[in-house]
Amino acid sequence: MRIESDYLIVGSGAAGLYFAILAAQRDASVTVVTKSGAGESNTRYAQGGIAAALGSDDSVAVHIQDTLDAGDGLCDAGAVQVAIEDGPRVVADLLRLGTQFSRTAAGELSLGREGGHSRHRVAHADDWTGREISRALVAAAKSQEGIRLVADPPVVALAIDGKGRCRGAWALEGSGGEPLALQARATLLATGGAGQMYASTTNPGIATGDGLAMAYRAGATLANMEFVQFHPTALAHEQGNTFLITEALRGHGAILVNDEGEAFVEKQLEGGSLATRDRVARAIVAELKRSGRRHVYLDVTAQNAEQTRRRFPNIDRTCREYGIDMTRDPIPVAPAAHYLCGGVHTNLHGRTDVPGLYAAGEVAHTGFHGANRLASFNWRSNQGTAFSKWRVGTYWFRKK
Repeated sequence: MRIESDYLIVGSGAAGLYFAILAAQRDASVTVVTKSGAGESNTRYAQGGIAAALGSDDSVAVHIQDTLDAGDGLCDAGAVQVAIEDGPRVVADLLRLGTQFSRTAAGELSLGREGGHSRHRVAHADDWTGREISRALVAAAKSQEGIRLVADPPVVALAIDGKGRCRGAWALEGSGGEPLALQARATLLATGGAGQMYASTTNPGIATGDGLAMAYRAGATLANMEFVQFHPTALAHEQGNTFLITEALRGHGAILVNDEGEAFVEKQLEGGSLATRDRVARAIVAELKRSGRRHVYLDVTAQNAEQTRRRFPNIDRTCREYGIDMTRDPIPVAPAAHYLCGGVHTNLHGRTDVPGLYAAGEVAHTGFHGANRLASFNWRSNQGTAFSKWRVGTYWFRKK
């Protein structure tokens, strides 16, 4: 079987779906193929939100500096500027596409604060922001003429012609693994990361690095693959899976403590529990080595119980499933693999060094994150959505 379109998008997270919608709105034909259900991606499991300079006390310049500081001196300044400047427009686009972000009593966007951010700038939908954004984008994609969603067949290889140009991809269809040819003038990898390489990860089971492997086999350059961000606070219950405990809980007032109740991170790090993720994760690992324990605790019991439950219903429900009332009991947590800061190297238009092949979102590397990603930069968000604008421009309008 063969499917032909202007654009082939491999992956149905925020980066892929956002681009698909933009392209189809400009009369391109788009095929989105995903090895699971539409919208099943790392995006769906993101909790905290999407960061942008939206507050009256914030600015693009301040946000840029926070990003550069978090990246430990290894961010590409040009990539950072493009993404941060584009952030408010991306949030506006998500609102236009139907995303329901949390709001204040006055009707303004509710902005949280997370690790490494010097301002409250994280737009969110309670503590299941990724699920809400995924819902809105899937609905918009399904209602947009020109988009064909192909669920379940895993893509196994990129289709490279004799001149080294990507012409689409090959997938396997049905229980018999029948080959499915996906032909396109341009192919966008939006396959997410590779958290499943690690024993402990916040990523879903589909995050197996498929796009990275296919791009490498096709001759694309991979960069900064050594920089894998570990989220400091994943649920570490002996009977539970590695469930993400969003950094926004620390922005709400939760602090990290050891078995003795000592707020060890507050004593060790400037910024305390809201220092950047790499520093907080290293401080936790050092404490675990010292104590011989498997976890530390995230303690939010000093905060108003009703407000905590209302702001974090997803975490509250999940903790209760394991017998933990987070308004009374500290939550056992430990670091877990969370986000790949490296990936398939691209320029600021998403273009790889394989003609016809582009990448966006977590699978892509632009230098935006440096050695450590600032909290709530997913799509995963700014990297995937801001850089998706090529996109429609440099390829589609040239084609026209």
